[in-house]
Amino acid sequence: MRNLFSSDSTSGAKGTGGNRVPRHSSGWKELLKHLSTQESLRVLDIGPTSSTNINYITSLGHSIYMANLVEEAAKPEWIIPAEGDKAASFDVEGFLKSNLNFSGRMFDVVILWDTADYLPESLLVPVFSRIHDVLQPGGLMLAFFHASPDAEAAFNRYHLTETDVIEMQRAGSYPLLNVYSNRKIENLLSGFSNFRFFLAKDSLREVIITR
Repeated sequence: MRNLFSSDSTSGAKGTGGNRVPRHSSGWKELLKHLSTQESLRVLDIGPTSSTNINYITSLGHSIYMANLVEEAAKPEWIIPAEGDKAASFDVEGFLKSNLNFSGRMFDVVILWDTADYLPESLLVPVFSRIHDVLQPGGLMLAFFHASPDAEAAFNRYHLTETDVIEMQRAGSYPLLNVYSNRKIENLLSGFSNFRFFLAKDSLREVIITR
């Protein structure tokens, strides 16, 4: 877990910057109700750091932690070179230890955004398993999933607002690696107790997941 409570600076991310584009989010609307009626929750935001999110979540009386998995996973240091008959592979264990190790800390809310769409496939199940481990029983997670391939899909920083609108801002030139059918999403979330899909007008499926 790196760069906790840092600013909006995205040094090292390619193609960053740009205007914020508003988007209605039924999932965020639902999660906001929960955040507005509970006290002193611990929130994990898994996406490019947003000072807007830090300020807003703390203004509600909660604590927030940040983890930018996509930028980290794109670094070549995690690739284990091919050796003999073994093909090159991703250092899943090392990645989880470095980026999703919270020293026993548990969370009440996880905001995953569309992070899973930009991670190597070998990381998907381990990342969801680790999130399950650090999310309190009854805790909530908001996740977005692309439903169809889109060569022009931008990797975004998502900014929270006090309404049912979130703001999207391009945060890097990372390729969309995964798209999901409802069945594939259900399989990824099989370890959680409940999940609810929300309809959206674009290609993103929104899901609220209960631990």
